[in-house]
Amino acid sequence: HSRRAYAYSFAMANYKGISRVGIIGAGTMGEAFIAALIRSGMQPAAIAIVVRRQERGQELAKKYGVEVVGLAEAISSSDVLLLGIKPQGLSDLLPEIAPHLKAHTLVMSLLAGKTITAISEGLNGHSSIVRVMPNTPTLVGKGMAGYSLASGVTEDQKKFVDQLLTATGKSLLIPEELQNALTGTSGSGPAYFFRFVEAMIEGSVALGLSREDATTLTVQTIVGSAAMLEESGDSPTVLREKVTSLKGATAEALGVFDEAGISKIVADAMAASAKRAAELAQ
Repeated sequence: HSRRAYAYSFAMANYKGISRVGIIGAGTMGEAFIAALIRSGMQPAAIAIVVRRQERGQELAKKYGVEVVGLAEAISSSDVLLLGIKPQGLSDLLPEIAPHLKAHTLVMSLLAGKTITAISEGLNGHSSIVRVMPNTPTLVGKGMAGYSLASGVTEDQKKFVDQLLTATGKSLLIPEELQNALTGTSGSGPAYFFRFVEAMIEGSVALGLSREDATTLTVQTIVGSAAMLEESGDSPTVLREKVTSLKGATAEALGVFDEAGISKIVADAMAASAKRAAELAQ
């Protein structure tokens, strides 16, 4: 108990000037950030959420102890306002936010492709904005987020962002012009990984294994390999070489990948994701 109390007091010590967080749009990612806020030391009662569906609000209030409020109240009472809506809805939302926004409030955007400049212009020049690109492993506390800061973000607000994103997994401060590259890497990256897993399972079934066994074999192989990559200290190249014997079975498989141009396929896919992220900013 004392250890938890210490962690809580330490967390709140870094939340200088931030006593209330409003979240607009509490879908899957919005909920992940509710959980992360609580893990990082924010009291549930200090979190206000705005939802479109009443049932969703009731579900989250029951699960986390957060407060469901109207849009104007969430904006005017919050020191941090987190935007978790779909990117297409931003242009309609910003004029509703602007009249109620306090000058010091940190606006945190999770919207793919939407620039700090576009958000600032929609909020009448508001300059305390952080643009965050999280990914879906955030839902299990293993996320990778890149974030960029506008000129008006204070040191205390940056500390808040750092601590919150640490509770979602890992984070990286990057120049905003690299946000689309980040989308193509870690933002869309989990889907690349899941697609590869799908292909491995299908390949295993084609070799005669049951789908259940193929899934177990593939998933545990991937999980174990990821753990080795994180914990061994070796580069992916070194780890690949360690498991590849000259003219062995693994070398045969890797030869097929190389012949198909796997490096180009992956690079082209990532470039396509980054290009689409840039188009969404228009």
